[in-house]
Amino acid sequence: MRKLRIKGGRVLLGDEGLADADIVVSDGRIGPIGAGGDALTLDATDLLVLPGIVDIHGDAFERQLQPRPGVGFAAQIALADTESQLLANGITTAFHGVTLSWEPGLRSLESWRALQAALVAERWVCDMRIHLRWEAFNLDALDAAVADITAGRVHLLAFNDHTPSILKKIKDPVQGAKYSDRAGMSLADFSTLAARIAARADAVPAALDMLSAAARAAGIPMASHDDAHVDVRARFRERGARICEFPIAEEVGHAARAAGDWVVMGSPNVVRGKSHLGWASAAVLAEAGICSILSSDYFYPAMLRAAFVMAERGMFDLTRVWALISTNPAAAAGLDDRGSIDEGKRADVLLVDPRARRIVATVAGGKLAYLSAAGAVRLG
Repeated sequence: MRKLRIKGGRVLLGDEGLADADIVVSDGRIGPIGAGGDALTLDATDLLVLPGIVDIHGDAFERQLQPRPGVGFAAQIALADTESQLLANGITTAFHGVTLSWEPGLRSLESWRALQAALVAERWVCDMRIHLRWEAFNLDALDAAVADITAGRVHLLAFNDHTPSILKKIKDPVQGAKYSDRAGMSLADFSTLAARIAARADAVPAALDMLSAAARAAGIPMASHDDAHVDVRARFRERGARICEFPIAEEVGHAARAAGDWVVMGSPNVVRGKSHLGWASAAVLAEAGICSILSSDYFYPAMLRAAFVMAERGMFDLTRVWALISTNPAAAAGLDDRGSIDEGKRADVLLVDPRARRIVATVAGGKLAYLSAAGAVRLG
């Protein structure tokens, strides 16, 4: 593979901050900082050169799988379009938050297997991984989930329990239609199914124990999702889940950080200035030292923009802000080969126009994976 030289930019060099430097990418890795030599060159003058974004939780790919209720597309097509979106938004490592639920349709075991098959069917430029969002009451798929974890097909396990809220919402025909349409069922049939699933509550703790044991044996990180109470987070921590995703109440996030857990919030929350559900503010929790990771949640473009919004708020400089979307999620996921621009690290590098807040070029695994029209004139 031909070398790529990125010259003339302001490079984010770990804890050193921004510095004028040239970098060379070779064989998928970052070479010595400041190295020269013959190489394909990208002129980064007036641009920032930043580590690739690591998205530890994103489910926007579901809109490619099912753009409208009842309208589905093959996983291979959906992933190809998703990868294009990821790379254009500077995301070089993506953990797809794939919900494995008792619901038929989009979040079913059948869809789970189709997506896994599509991921291994070809070599993707973006490092796309599986973040298994396990619905607590989905006992029918327990053996399949444990087998996939054991076989290395899952890279992060998150514990979800949306069944109680679904039971409440389906009492309202308007809200209930969201779930029944997604599942491809009538609301009456979906309500009957949900009631039958809810009757399994006594068997749920043992299933969670089985899954967490499999994850510990496989050495993959675990997370709990939408924790409403401190004691709930504590129980998942005891199972080995050291990532707290989207705590509903601020005190849950405070308790999680006090215990040394990673706390994940959504970048759309920062960009919009509030949670769409009225929950805790991601920007406020980050500035308080509670939120340590920002994810795309449901909107890939929000990650880059959230970093600039945070920097403009004045509490964080770019080094600390970028850690929220690159260094920290890489560490939480156990990926010590990325998240910073250092010699020998995986060559995930972005060229960013700070004025327009746009990606000019994305290098993923050493490959020039995305180049904007403005970036094309800088290549030579």
